[in-house]
Amino acid sequence: MTARPRQHRPDATRPPTGIALGVHLGLPKNLAVTLAGLRTPERIQDFVTRLDWNRESAGRTARSVAASLRHGEAHCVEAAFIAACSLWLAGEPPLVMDLGAARGDVDHVVTLFHRRGYWGAISKSNSPFLRYRDPIYRSLRELAISFFPQYVKKRRKTLRTYSASINMRRFEPTLWVTHPGFCHEVVDSLTAARHFSILPPGPATPLRPIDEIEARSNLLRDHP
Repeated sequence: MTARPRQHRPDATRPPTGIALGVHLGLPKNLAVTLAGLRTPERIQDFVTRLDWNRESAGRTARSVAASLRHGEAHCVEAAFIAACSLWLAGEPPLVMDLGAARGDVDHVVTLFHRRGYWGAISKSNSPFLRYRDPIYRSLRELAISFFPQYVKKRRKTLRTYSASINMRRFEPTLWVTHPGFCHEVVDSLTAARHFSILPPGPATPLRPIDEIEARSNLLRDHP
């Protein structure tokens, strides 16, 4: 008896991707089309780089993906939300990592991606040095340490910790994709996530201040 060929039936449980996922998350269709068209970390990085820098002229913000795109501007955590959402629409996990700074400086948030067993990062910064990282790092620690030399306040090196990868799918989209105001709950969760020390354990490691020429180069700004 000849077996009948099996008919292909679409998997109704398969999660959507692309524009359909963007709309499902609550994005207006035009924004879903924009982000779904990016597809790769390189294109996503180019997109968030082109956004104007959010100077927070009316006070501190942590805007959602939709709000940042409507304003056409973003700072680091807002760009990390946009990049994570874009990767999610491309069928990749929306992972971010928080970089913790010493007292007197501010944290930085990057979006993670994985290629052939190596980590890379999408990152928006007004500084030229805290940006995209190619996928050449074997661990999140290696990736985090790549930011260390130029993560500075004046001449002081201030990077102290990095978090475990945080999957943004754990948060309701209404908290970071479409939230109308300050995304407090998500930002607080990033800060409270498990962090690991950059510096060796034991007595405080003396850190040499960066050279004057490094300090001058660190004054470069993409958006004055």
